[in-house]
Amino acid sequence: MTTPPPIDTSVPHSARVWNYWLGGKDNYPADRALGDLILKDFPEMVDVARAQRTFLLRAVTHLAGEAGIDQFLDLGTGLPTHNNTHEIAQSVNPAARVVYVDNDPLVLAHARALLTGTEQGATDYVDADVHDPEVVLEAASRTLDLTRPVGLTMLGILGHHTHERAVSLVRSYTERLPTGSFLAVADSTDTSEGMRRAAEAWNADAPLPYILRSPEQIGEYFAGLELVEPGVVPALEWRSSQIDVGGTLPTAADEYCGMGRKA
Repeated sequence: MTTPPPIDTSVPHSARVWNYWLGGKDNYPADRALGDLILKDFPEMVDVARAQRTFLLRAVTHLAGEAGIDQFLDLGTGLPTHNNTHEIAQSVNPAARVVYVDNDPLVLAHARALLTGTEQGATDYVDADVHDPEVVLEAASRTLDLTRPVGLTMLGILGHHTHERAVSLVRSYTERLPTGSFLAVADSTDTSEGMRRAAEAWNADAPLPYILRSPEQIGEYFAGLELVEPGVVPALEWRSSQIDVGGTLPTAADEYCGMGRKA
């Protein structure tokens, strides 16, 4: 077995900073320092993180329930927190099967310990680069039946690429998945001056830059797919009247989302 590279806790890490904003404990002083620096100028960043998690909860609940999807492929998993994809899906359908994909050694270490599913279903983790869909899908096929529809989630990962590269990456997966599959995307948007400043602060200190999108650019990910109502909207508004996630939510956040079905 290949020994994973050592985890450098002295450099801020996007997954750990995001974990910090969500109230998690799997982060280090360097992560909290960058997180606090951004929150000082843009405290609404916590709302952005919560908005994305809210969309994940609503999207997977919809797919596992109303849409009848019983297998999921979660790309760019990040650190496990609460309401992870398998927990949501298997709370609706205990037989749901979920595969997480990431190639970060820190995420891998936590995933192996925490991402466990129900006895009826299955939960697996693929240590692979999401930029290589053939490798990812071959590995995922050990757990998922890729001749049947899949719920594909790409939340918070496409901003790490140019828009053209992100669109190409989306296509590389949707073209390989069977008819009836769904794509769910959420990303941070350039919809406020505060968010634009926060992105600049992030990119000045984080090793992996993040490029904000316009809502219109997020809509381009769904070209060729049937856009699920209510379309591309702020993440906190997606099916907010149909799916109650409980608790008190922010009123707004610079995070947009959407879902499309492959016909």
